[in-house]
Amino acid sequence: MSVRQATRIDPKRFHKSQLKIYAYLIPISIFMLLPIVYIINHAFKPINELFAFPPRFFAHQPTTDNFRKLFQTTQQSGIPMGRYLFNSIVITVVVVLLTVVISSMAGFALSKLKFRGKDQLFEINTIALMFVPVAVTIPRYLVIDRLGIMDTYLAHILPLMAMPVGLFLVKQFIDQVPDELMEAAVVDGASHYRIYWKIVLPMIRPALATIAILAFQAVWNNVETSTLFVTQENMRTLAFFMNSLASNTNIVAGQGVAAAAGLIMFMPNVVLFVILQSNVMNTMAYSGMK
Repeated sequence: MSVRQATRIDPKRFHKSQLKIYAYLIPISIFMLLPIVYIINHAFKPINELFAFPPRFFAHQPTTDNFRKLFQTTQQSGIPMGRYLFNSIVITVVVVLLTVVISSMAGFALSKLKFRGKDQLFEINTIALMFVPVAVTIPRYLVIDRLGIMDTYLAHILPLMAMPVGLFLVKQFIDQVPDELMEAAVVDGASHYRIYWKIVLPMIRPALATIAILAFQAVWNNVETSTLFVTQENMRTLAFFMNSLASNTNIVAGQGVAAAAGLIMFMPNVVLFVILQSNVMNTMAYSGMK
């Protein structure tokens, strides 16, 4: 009988057996980085390089003219860019906080508390993962209209608070917390709220960070609420303005401004993910997600 001997590899040190892994990962990484590098270079290209033929991938003479033209465009629209940015920040902060709180509390209840119907509730949440936002656009509009909150911040916030994937991740993560900790806390006289605050929350920080990233990306890049539930221009978000600007600049001369707008919307997502990336990896490992 042949015996296969495995080789232990220290991930912090280079080993020749890792070459075949790098042979796959490096080309894939370069391919995935190309769009990011392209939009960064396009945002800093002067007008003469935008019209250059053959097209140039890298900007030879970087300039900030595209960003200056972008801010001039917002001034001409009648609504300052600061108003769009303020709306986006307020909506994003509120939705992210509410999503984290609701998902963590609901996940704790579905995972560790015993009550009738909790399995059915989790199944309903799992079924909700199958529905794309477009499928519930009309019901959302009817609900927002009948509540009388059109052209308000609530029209932005309420539709985006529902995040089934957040509840799913948190519930799966809390399932890994030993029941013995909960039982010991109950013996010491701790209430459910104290167990949630003192035991559960500190242990699920990676999951909460992941939910915060997912919620931030969904809200920061959202244009649906500004398009469907808002008619007043001063209540719309930065993502809506940038999207409308990019769709109206199909000519070559406007592509630099569109790239600058896209870069402004893109960078906060990258910064947030870089800061919290280790938490995201831990969440995927402990929640069983692949």
